[in-house]
Amino acid sequence: MSETFPEGFLWGAAAASYQIEGGARADGRSDSVWDVLSRWPGKVADGHTGDVACNHYQRYEDDAALMADLGLQAYRLSIAWSRLFPDGTGSANEAGLEYYDRVIDALLERGVQPWVTLFHWDLPNALQRRGGFLNPNMPDWFADYTATIAKRYGDRVTNWFTLNEPACFIGLGLRDGIHAPGWVLPIGEVLVAQHHALMAHGRAVQELREHCKAAPRIGCAPTGKIGIPASTAQTDLDAAYDWTFDLDLPDVSIFHYGFMGDPAILGRYPEGFDEHFGHLMPKGYKHDFAVMKQPIDFFGMNIYNGKTIRAGDDGRPAEVERPVGHPVTMMDWPVTPDCLSWGVKHAVKRYGLPVYITENGCASMDWVASDGCVHDAARVDYLDRHLAALRNAVVKDEADCAGYFHWSIMDNFEWAEGYRKRFGLVYIDYATQERIPKDSFRRYQEIIRTRGACLPADPAPLR
Repeated sequence: MSETFPEGFLWGAAAASYQIEGGARADGRSDSVWDVLSRWPGKVADGHTGDVACNHYQRYEDDAALMADLGLQAYRLSIAWSRLFPDGTGSANEAGLEYYDRVIDALLERGVQPWVTLFHWDLPNALQRRGGFLNPNMPDWFADYTATIAKRYGDRVTNWFTLNEPACFIGLGLRDGIHAPGWVLPIGEVLVAQHHALMAHGRAVQELREHCKAAPRIGCAPTGKIGIPASTAQTDLDAAYDWTFDLDLPDVSIFHYGFMGDPAILGRYPEGFDEHFGHLMPKGYKHDFAVMKQPIDFFGMNIYNGKTIRAGDDGRPAEVERPVGHPVTMMDWPVTPDCLSWGVKHAVKRYGLPVYITENGCASMDWVASDGCVHDAARVDYLDRHLAALRNAVVKDEADCAGYFHWSIMDNFEWAEGYRKRFGLVYIDYATQERIPKDSFRRYQEIIRTRGACLPADPAPLR
């Protein structure tokens, strides 16, 4: 029999509130920054919005049933801050609280564990008008929001993520202007906003520990770049690790696991930060590491691709050019299956915590075929290749990866791409809201059932 993932390896899928819920004005919910950005001409493809999305707000029972049919052990969902606190702070909205009661209970009734992300980009616009993450009060606002959630759901939810991808809601949102709120700020302001986000993470961990009735397990879900060594030579192994955590000075890349992992786990910014950017930070900013560095239980990694790295002639990491015609997804992202295995190895080496792959998947060219089915062969192959590589790392190299969450459970609002890009295991007909499980749904179902034994032992070379 083929190698299998170990007993206890967690199989999941993920989605985010703004991308699937809809119900944008239902039951007291107010605008988030993404509601505002989607009404800003030219910011979202084809003028798409999340007003209806997948109508998960009303269809959550159907979707929970699909998750159970898939065989998921866990579903990573996020909570919409503006659904619970329309003003961002103050009194909680009971209708919003009751909605997530129903969602969590629907999952538990079907044997699917809810893994809750506190913040997945949809900041209440009321707080953005007060400066958002540039406001030094953000850690307090986030702590109060978290305390309410912990008191309400902490009897049933035991697994938590604080922030999803600061690299995106800070980097793409405040530096590049591509994501909400759509601002383009000087690097000093961007780094201060990120500093406040990291303090918010630390405060949230404290609130979860204090208020959850069931002992919480807590992590975060950053993204960044992954170096894949060009060979097994130690020089290339070292170069790939160094490149993964290199700040790309002097310009500095916000797309970096260390920008969240280093302060939250090691209690410092990555090497070179203080020297180059310390003068742009708030006075006494190093004292804030005591807030950021709170004990967490695991490190989540959102990984979609990586870059092959070798040791250069000067001893520094050097990028290896991809061959002409190298496969890419519909997001124009390269297909690099070893990104999962090396991402885990790099993170375990640096942080010493179990790793969960909290997002991984691909946008594919999906449509309903003449037989009424969705034959997403590219996604099936993507799953096979990436999970085979991860299985080898876990089984043969004993890499400490404890679980995998596929992105996404269903097609959804893909941020600035609107509904043009489909990442789901379930096809959504947005005109009718019909759900159609794709071929990849059935393949992932089989992978879960066999704990990966059905995966190819030696996939054909990717080309």
